[in-house]
Amino acid sequence: MDESDVVKPDGKQFESLGIVRDGSESTQTKNVYKKGYHVTEACALTAHKHPISVFSRIHSSAEKDYKSVNTITFDAVKQAAALFGKATFVMDRGYDDNKIFLILDHLKQDYVIRLTSKRKLLYHNKWTKATELRNRRKGKIKADVFYKGKEHTAYLSHVKVQITASRKNIYLILVYGITEHPMMLATNKEIRSKEDVIRIARTYFSRWRIEEYFRCKKQIYQFENFRVRKLEAINALNFYITLAMAFLAQEELSPETNALKVSIIQEADPIKDKVSFCYYRLAKGISGILSYAKEGIRLWYRTKRPAYRQLCLKLTV
Repeated sequence: MDESDVVKPDGKQFESLGIVRDGSESTQTKNVYKKGYHVTEACALTAHKHPISVFSRIHSSAEKDYKSVNTITFDAVKQAAALFGKATFVMDRGYDDNKIFLILDHLKQDYVIRLTSKRKLLYHNKWTKATELRNRRKGKIKADVFYKGKEHTAYLSHVKVQITASRKNIYLILVYGITEHPMMLATNKEIRSKEDVIRIARTYFSRWRIEEYFRCKKQIYQFENFRVRKLEAINALNFYITLAMAFLAQEELSPETNALKVSIIQEADPIKDKVSFCYYRLAKGISGILSYAKEGIRLWYRTKRPAYRQLCLKLTV
């Protein structure tokens, strides 16, 4: 799961236009706020590790009867839980909230959530800062992980703790050697070996794909360039874009020998044979094929004429 934004800095007539943090211009030391909308998105990974959206909603704090971002997040969690039965929710530091932990425990879902430096954990019956536990240890498990488009060598450690929300036993996984400050991941998944620790860490690092999903959505379909003003119409437009992205996921799952997929890749004319995220080339190939349809695709289909129906009269004696 992740939160994004749709920025309309010059918009004046859009319904319930609020103020959001512009993720594209903000940095760790500076926050830039502009007029726009919040976007809450939940994506599942396919068998080939590509994201497909299962929940997407555009909302604003300026809406009438609007409660909070957490309310939308809870809707996304409940919808995903109802769809999959049991899933592993991977979330960034923005979701380090006791309410998030409680609802995931209530729905009996697994999670991997990155913690903030303010988080306190119960360790040996004492409330201890997560950063203090992080500084006491060094990574003993070596693992190769894919982070921000590059392969990295990480060193992992784990410790059994309790979260403040439910007092349930969880594991704190510490990731050293990638970022300036070691990452702190909280998970309720069972750990029985070092392979489990590596698998959970890699599960968290797979969330870069949903970030790339947002970029792809904005670049290919010009997501922020809509002209409709009603929030309901904006969400309807977002729904159609989500369907188009789902079609890309479906084509990505097709065999490499599939005739349609071969034609799409051939039309895209990619520089590299293999990439980690192939939605861009699929969208480019489909766009190239549809560019030949000057009058739309309606004329590509032969209309089936109805069978000749002879006039029949029923005679009664």
